[in-house]
Amino acid sequence: MFKRQLLLAAMMGAAIYSATLSPDTWAQSRRVKDSAAEVVEQAQPPLFSPRFPGVQLRTYSFTFNQLGIQNPFQLRGVDPIYSIPFSIPADEVVTSLKLKLDFSYSPSLLTQLSHLKIMLNGEVAQTVPLPKEQAGAPMVREVAIDPRLVTDFNRLSLQFIGHYTLDCEDPFHSSLWLNVSNLSSLHFTVTPLSVINDLALLPVPFFDRRDGRRLERPFVFGSNPSTATLEAAGIVASWFGDMASYRGAWFPAHLNKLPTDNVVVFATPNDKPEGVLTLPAISGPTLSVAPHPADERFKVLYVMGRDDAELRTAATALGLGRVGLAGQTVTNASIADLKKRKPYDAPRWLPSDRPVKFGELATLDDLNVRGLTPDLVRLNLTTPPDLFGWRSKGIPFDLKYRYTPRPRQDKSNLNVLVNQNYITSFPLLAYAGSSAPDSSLSQWLTKLAPSEMFPAEESFHLPVNQLRARSQMQFHFSFDYPKEGACRDVVLDNVRAAIDPDSELDISRFPHYLKMPNLSAFANTGFPFTRMADLSETVVVLPDQYTAGDIGTYLTLMGRMGESTGLPVYGVSVTRPGEVERYADKNVLLLGGPTSQPLLRDWAKHMPFSADGSSRMFSLSDWQHKLIPWYEAPTRDGLPVANLSANTLAKDAILFGFESPLKSGRSVVALTSDRTVGQADVLNALMDAAVVAKIQGSVSVVRGKDVDAYETATSYFVGSLPPLMAVRWAFATQSWLSAVVVLVLALLLAGVVYSVLRNQAIRRVSGK
Repeated sequence: MFKRQLLLAAMMGAAIYSATLSPDTWAQSRRVKDSAAEVVEQAQPPLFSPRFPGVQLRTYSFTFNQLGIQNPFQLRGVDPIYSIPFSIPADEVVTSLKLKLDFSYSPSLLTQLSHLKIMLNGEVAQTVPLPKEQAGAPMVREVAIDPRLVTDFNRLSLQFIGHYTLDCEDPFHSSLWLNVSNLSSLHFTVTPLSVINDLALLPVPFFDRRDGRRLERPFVFGSNPSTATLEAAGIVASWFGDMASYRGAWFPAHLNKLPTDNVVVFATPNDKPEGVLTLPAISGPTLSVAPHPADERFKVLYVMGRDDAELRTAATALGLGRVGLAGQTVTNASIADLKKRKPYDAPRWLPSDRPVKFGELATLDDLNVRGLTPDLVRLNLTTPPDLFGWRSKGIPFDLKYRYTPRPRQDKSNLNVLVNQNYITSFPLLAYAGSSAPDSSLSQWLTKLAPSEMFPAEESFHLPVNQLRARSQMQFHFSFDYPKEGACRDVVLDNVRAAIDPDSELDISRFPHYLKMPNLSAFANTGFPFTRMADLSETVVVLPDQYTAGDIGTYLTLMGRMGESTGLPVYGVSVTRPGEVERYADKNVLLLGGPTSQPLLRDWAKHMPFSADGSSRMFSLSDWQHKLIPWYEAPTRDGLPVANLSANTLAKDAILFGFESPLKSGRSVVALTSDRTVGQADVLNALMDAAVVAKIQGSVSVVRGKDVDAYETATSYFVGSLPPLMAVRWAFATQSWLSAVVVLVLALLLAGVVYSVLRNQAIRRVSGK
């Protein structure tokens, strides 16, 4: 009874509050009212509430491309529909929403019958007419959408209703089309909400999976954070990076400065920000969330410990054990014994030791499609970049699928593509019926009702070179449209198809072996550092006097590693140049500018890049010209091998790789620039799919979105091959080995012949 009275009072209060609001903020009042009713029923305090009076509204926008629509799309037929998902952060209420639609349509459409219907979550938001005067040319239309239709997770649907004649028409006539650009955009005006101080809400408000924007989360330290503090911060950054996923994550570092935003603070009693805030009590590995001291609209997440070990424990507990966190502060945060990682066991990578089912990579809904012109079934794959597929058939696939049988045999088929490149196709059979030929298959199909889905299974091999480190497999069910004749063609929505989740692919038979340096592997997956998902074989070397810019670069790279592997980097080590010898058995990630990082001078003879004052030297090989002047300049992997010197590169960022001087078989990747802006250019490039494809070879010079890639003649290999394959590979790649073997065999044969002839001569001379 008490709960019911409390619920009634909350609803009345919400109604009175909403009566004082303008129509533009009605969505906010509805969210507050719904939240109040829900949490009162649970006898808990509200998680979100309106922020303070006078708070400024926020505006931002997303293009369809930013929402995941990589290419413009076309709506064909009489009533096709295309849906675009988007979400709204939990601490925001939309007060205004506009769609800026960039599209074009067929000049053959009948204006009085044709239109474009815009729906949000199944509700009609607007109907856009298609006038004859603007047909055939690109046009932009701004459409207002009622914000009351917006929820946390939304689906914007565009349904094209098209007709070209008042007489009998072909539902799939070539004149029935409407193209929509992926540069169309959604524009939001939102009112922020405050969040209660509760660790159980994490990662909100520091990250919200509903928010499609790039994550930018400031990290705050004392004036000179220790390397152990930076290791703890790297763990948290990789946790955020894993959750941010495709959005990308940026972590600007602040020393003794608290920006006005949701921030993460790292502190021990001896290593803490001075004069900007008062730390909560520290009595062990501690996690706490509190209002921002300068602006209560924001929150501060404290990661603390009494010493470096406790600070690292708190960071690891946040990244791995968040399920048990609750309340404003958790002291003595702990974690179970960390699992010892194995090479290539990153949760986001395809396992290298067993077959993988499609059901592990996509949901059941994602594997099902419907309609005569269905969308693609998409399967995102992240593979180890060092798979060695030389002279193999390719990656074996056991593909199982089901589909509605065709009423008669036609040109329907299932096309298999990788990154939009055609691989193979399989025909889709027809329902046999009584007129089918007498065969076991046709008899089986006869027993199958026309409405049932026909199961099929096919095996094929995918060439390894078609599967990049990050790839997307696409399965396209192409159904042929049956022509019944004039005025008899009807579109029936009874066609279904699905890829079976028990379908398998297997990369376990391929060894791991890769020619290095390979900046493409680093840019796409963080390899070779991510070979161990926790980065336990990685050391990051910062300058002796590292700046906030250096720390921010390191943290953003750790976020990138977490995004690649799906695991916090709780095994990473951070050190200064003078202590790098202690980590000789690790791969090295080298950060800092030529004027601040001494290892760029100490290791100059091992590197393809060196710096002297304002000059930048690229020591790429031209030994063939010196030895054989007429020899044509070589290329490797399509990249030029040459000498280059320039004085203008001081304004750019250089990303390069080479074999570690500390131990053969280990790798060094260096990101160097004298400017913070230069470092930011590389980080932006790593989070831009269009730019990251340009980063390759041994050396990449990054200036904004422009990348120049070069290759050195000096290379080495990481990984290993089975003995027999290693011998075959050596003879295939080292032609001089064949000459040596032939020469040795010739000498052995000559020795045998000489010995036989000499013995015969001796016997003949001796009279025997």
